[in-house]
Amino acid sequence: MDGIEEEEEDEGRNWEGGQGRAKRRRSNSSQGWDDGNKKWEKGKARKHKKGKVKGVEKVGKRKTKKEKLLEEMEKHEEGEEGVGGELEERVGKGSGDGKGIKEEEVDEKGEEGLGLGEILSAGIGQEVKEEDEGKGDVPGKEKKRKNKKKKPEGETKEEKSAEEETPGKTGKRKSKEGGEEKKGEEKNNKKTKKQKEEEKEAETKWKWWEEEKKEDGVKWMQLEHRGPYFVPPYEPLPEDVQFYYDGKPLKLSLATEEIATFYAKMLDHEYTTKEIFQNNFFHDWRKEMTSEEQELIKDLDKCDFREIHKYFVEKNEARKALPKEEKQKLKEEADKIQEEYGYCILDGHREKIGNFKTEPPGLFRGRGEHPKMGMLKKRIMPEDVVINCSRDSKIPEPPEGHRWKEVRFDNTVTWLASWTENIQNTLKYIMLNPSSKLKGEKDWQKYEVARRLKDVVHEIRAQYRKDWKSKEIKKRQRAVALYFIDKLALRAGNEKEEGETADTVGCCSLRVEHIQLHPQLDGQEHVVEFDFLGKDSIRYYNKVSVERPVFKNLQLFMKNKDPTDDLFDQLTTHFLNKHLQDLMDGLTAKVFRTYNASITLQEQLKALTNPEDNVAGKLLSYNRANRAVAILCNHQRSIPKTFAKSMQFLQEKIDAKKKQVEEAQEEVKKAEDEFEDTKDAKAEANVERKKKLLKRLEEQLARLNVQATDKEENKQIALGTSKLNYLDPRISVAW
Repeated sequence: MDGIEEEEEDEGRNWEGGQGRAKRRRSNSSQGWDDGNKKWEKGKARKHKKGKVKGVEKVGKRKTKKEKLLEEMEKHEEGEEGVGGELEERVGKGSGDGKGIKEEEVDEKGEEGLGLGEILSAGIGQEVKEEDEGKGDVPGKEKKRKNKKKKPEGETKEEKSAEEETPGKTGKRKSKEGGEEKKGEEKNNKKTKKQKEEEKEAETKWKWWEEEKKEDGVKWMQLEHRGPYFVPPYEPLPEDVQFYYDGKPLKLSLATEEIATFYAKMLDHEYTTKEIFQNNFFHDWRKEMTSEEQELIKDLDKCDFREIHKYFVEKNEARKALPKEEKQKLKEEADKIQEEYGYCILDGHREKIGNFKTEPPGLFRGRGEHPKMGMLKKRIMPEDVVINCSRDSKIPEPPEGHRWKEVRFDNTVTWLASWTENIQNTLKYIMLNPSSKLKGEKDWQKYEVARRLKDVVHEIRAQYRKDWKSKEIKKRQRAVALYFIDKLALRAGNEKEEGETADTVGCCSLRVEHIQLHPQLDGQEHVVEFDFLGKDSIRYYNKVSVERPVFKNLQLFMKNKDPTDDLFDQLTTHFLNKHLQDLMDGLTAKVFRTYNASITLQEQLKALTNPEDNVAGKLLSYNRANRAVAILCNHQRSIPKTFAKSMQFLQEKIDAKKKQVEEAQEEVKKAEDEFEDTKDAKAEANVERKKKLLKRLEEQLARLNVQATDKEENKQIALGTSKLNYLDPRISVAW
């Protein structure tokens, strides 16, 4: 595929692809209405062909005659003698040799195609009108055209009623085509509006990649924003919603009540069944209680949150059931907040902010079996927040009655605001959106390093294979660790965040207890069984067959060690990364993870994509390729609590669609039987219509089935993390 391999010749090509496409759009949109009218006329002609199966050849002939008429009209207007009279003769009476347009074909019956008036208005009329405007009227021509639109006086009422009743007759078609013409014009107008919006967006898009690079370390020259949007204050529960302790209602203080609502909202969640979650919650909750409440509330098992839980469930349902107008008002309010706080000015350009809201207070969940789950996440106040902006900008004002912790003017960092959260004592940041310049630059650099690794990865692999036999145990450990980082996309380890107390490890910090060696297992030789907690306390469990030298080295590293001893006791990430820097500039253990994720996506897309599939099938192939990456990187998630309900709803839709398909199949069979009996053009058209409906329903059913498969396969896999952080977007664009 093109993603990593072909782009070496022209690095950055895909980053400028958007600009190229924008330029093409601008040139296309300036072509005027000519192309649009041609497309519209073609579409209209196709509709008439579909309307009658018989007479297809005649329609083709009439199109040729229409073109001839146009040529003759143009010649006449240019002053050629003798053409005008001949043209009028043919239009008025038809040519005597029978090769002209038949009178009944042109006007009276029109069963086989367009009447002359319609031909003139739909095709020739438009073009002639344009010519006429520049060259003056052709004497007698307009009069003749008007006369021909009238019905012959001899037409009887019976003929009129027959014409009205028969599908495809001139009268009905005229009104229908009038609507179609109007609809077509509206569509063209709409399309033009969209093109204008795209053109405007392309013109205003900041092509930061075309600008000169700033000096090292400088991220921006100007940064102005409104600061973070703070979560609204807590609203007390209604008087009729009560908390019960030991079976008796108990009125709680405002702070205690707010924390009680955090637990009540999670009653139907698996977290509240875990002992560690319950203990951490109750410990932190008691710290926020008044002394009287502490004396009274001493046992979580005696606390009854059910009435509070019911209140929030009903409130949530009521919000979902709001009328459309009310939902629109709420959306407008949210859009107003987004507009005010969700954008900043960066070096004179308006850029979108990623997470402009502070995290709401609540109970910490963590991932996996995190030891701090259930602890109280406190409300972020302006006094906790450090603001970062440029000196010449308008410094954001804190909410009334508050002040910022600090205001900085640091253009060597990319964050707009920061604070320290109370659970892990780690810094949280407000950053720009992933589509912004700062994130784009960082990602571009990251993926370029990964692409450079592709050129030297074979040499690096040859080197660490050679080091498996080194006389130095330190080099052997480094070589085996690098093999795991490369083959299994393991994190290097030794990357614990400050304040992290969970027993999480990476490759370099593995202990003897985290692996088991099996000379043979499940029909494979030299199997290593991994079982440890990785980043965010996500369990990594894998059985993998390794090369024999790796297996022998692991046996050596584990010899005479206790289960709690380090497997790679002579290895640190610093020593590993220093070695990698010597092999390639900018290379760290982290780059292997990005490289392997991107190359896996590329290979999987190549293997899984069938060009003949419909869009839904291709999307399924893409998600499966993405899932292979997520599995490689161990990006898991717990099954959503609404999963069973949403799958049930989807299955009901599939069952209903199956029923529609069966009914449509019956309709097609009936229509085919009717056509066999009558051999009527109307019956044949009906068969085609029924078949089209059946095909559309079958496509819809196929899409629903693909959706169900995709949903089931991804219930425990998080696709978003790898998509946002590990996959070079140019691979997806190339695909």
